[in-house]
This record gives sequence, C-alpha cells and structure tokens, in this order.
Amino acid sequence: MSKRIDAARKRLNQALKKHAEVVGGSAVSIKKSQRAAAEVREAALAYAEIVVEKTGQPSPFDGLKDTSALRDTTIASLKSERDKIASKPAKKAS
Repeated sequence: MSKRIDAARKRLNQALKKHAEVVGGSAVSIKKSQRAAAEVREAALAYAEIVVEKTGQPSPFDGLKDTSALRDTTIASLKSERDKIASKPAKKAS
C-alpha cells in the first residue's frame, strides 16, 4: 500500500472516530460537531485527491450526495425573489 494513501486513510479514520465520539453522546455540542464534520470532509477530500493522483482512478466519494447544496426548489425561490427585487423601480434620492 502506498505510504501517502495509508497516511491519508489513517487521518480519515481518526477524523471519523472523533466525529462519532462528538455526535454519539447524549448531549451534542453544535460547534464541536460542526468542527468534527469539517475535519471529516477535509480528510475525505485529501484521501480522495491522493487516490486520484496516485492511481488515476476516480474518487471513491464520487456520486455521494452533497447535502450542503441548496435544493432546486430553494434556488428557484431565491432567484424569483431576486428577480422581483430587481424589477422594482429604484427610489430617487432626495
């Protein structure tokens, strides 16, 4: 196994373990869980980049749902609101 891939895997494992510890308790701190989730994302991206670079294979995380993206209905609503605001006549300065 490649040393870089193995090191990235270990970092990802540690990030996942820490995240599980943070969110697995009875009282979950929002800030701690957000930090732990960010560490998991960073470690996963680093692992995926090394795999792609080393093997030329696609990321093992390709196709996973991006839960941080806005839903299509939310985007459509925001665009509609933006367009309504843009179509209002500008107020004259006195």
